[in-house]
Amino acid sequence: MEQEAWQVLIVEDDQRLAELTRDYLEANGLRVSIEGDGALAAARIINEQPDLVILDLMLPGEDGLSICRKVRARYDGPILMLTARTDDTDQILGLDLGADDYVCKPVRPRLLLARIQALLRRSETPEAIPEKQRRLQFGPLIVDNALREAWLQGNGIELTSAEFDLLWLLVANAGRILSREEIFTALRGIGYDGQDRSIDVRISRIRPKIGDDPEHPRLIKTVRSKGYLFVPEACVDPSL
Repeated sequence: MEQEAWQVLIVEDDQRLAELTRDYLEANGLRVSIEGDGALAAARIINEQPDLVILDLMLPGEDGLSICRKVRARYDGPILMLTARTDDTDQILGLDLGADDYVCKPVRPRLLLARIQALLRRSETPEAIPEKQRRLQFGPLIVDNALREAWLQGNGIELTSAEFDLLWLLVANAGRILSREEIFTALRGIGYDGQDRSIDVRISRIRPKIGDDPEHPRLIKTVRSKGYLFVPEACVDPSL
C-alpha cells in the first residue's frame, strides 16, 4: 500500500510566497496547508499535528519564536524556521526553543525541499541500534535512545529533540572525534556548508545540561579543525 503523502503546514504571512512555496512542494509530492496569522498558528499546529512545520519568524499576531516556544512541548514533529535576518541571534534563539533547522530568506526552492526531506527522513526512520546500545551510561550520566530521555545523577535532563539526537550521536561514538561533516550527514542528511552554526549552538546548550563546564569543557571537547569528541572517562574522573 502506498504511503500517504507527508503533511506540511506553512506559517507565513506573505501570501504570494506561501502559495508559491506550497505549489512547489505539492509538485514534489507533499500535502501543504497555509496559515498566515501568527495568533492562530499555535492552535493549528497542536490540533492538526502536521508532519512538519515551516515557521516564519516575522508574523502578525504572534512571532515565530513565541509560537515555537508555545507548541514545542505538545508537538513532536520537525520545525523548520525561516528568517529574513542574516545575524545569528534569531537562529540561536530558535534552536534554543526547539526548532530543528533554519533557513535564511530568500531561499531557493530546491534547498528548502532538501532540508524538508532531510528532516522528514530523520523523523520517519529511527536509527538502527543494537539492543545493548539502546541505553548508555557514563558515570552519573545515562542516555536512553529507546525512551529518548537522559538523566544526570538520577534527575531528568530537559532536551529538545534536536539536542537529544546530537547527544546520542556523540555518546554512541564516545572516544571518537566526529567531524561537523559527519554530524550534519548523520543528523540532517545533508553536507556541512562550512558556515552553519546550528551544531555549535546545540553543543553549547547541551554542555551545561549534562554537567559540563561551558568555558572549560571536559565531557564534550572541541577538537580544533576536526570536530567534537565525547570523553567518557571525564564522566567518572573529574580530574581529566
